[in-house]
Amino acid sequence: MTRIKLRSITPPLNFDEAGGIRIGQTRVTLDSLLAAYQAGATPEEIVVQYPILTLEEIYAAITYYLTHPQQVEDYLEERRQIAQQRRTQIAQDNNLMGLRQRLLDRGQSKISNI
Repeated sequence: MTRIKLRSITPPLNFDEAGGIRIGQTRVTLDSLLAAYQAGATPEEIVVQYPILTLEEIYAAITYYLTHPQQVEDYLEERRQIAQQRRTQIAQDNNLMGLRQRLLDRGQSKISNI
């Protein structure tokens, strides 16, 4: 009887300098791939959306997500929190609070000066 050797697939996930997880050697994040998957896209549709990825990389990343859901959800939650903190900091640093109203007021004053 001949034995068939199966190779295990290592998920093509790499951390970038900012702590994000990228797929393979690309700039596509795990966050982006999973957002498409969770929105109902199939791996075949995702490869059309991100042609730099291979179908094997997409399936491997999704398999990792499905077999490690808590770890991936913890990572995604941490990324959401970091993004929210950055948005808040940018708004504070650039005085964006009330920006819409200031722009509307400025537009109204220009109209009334005409």
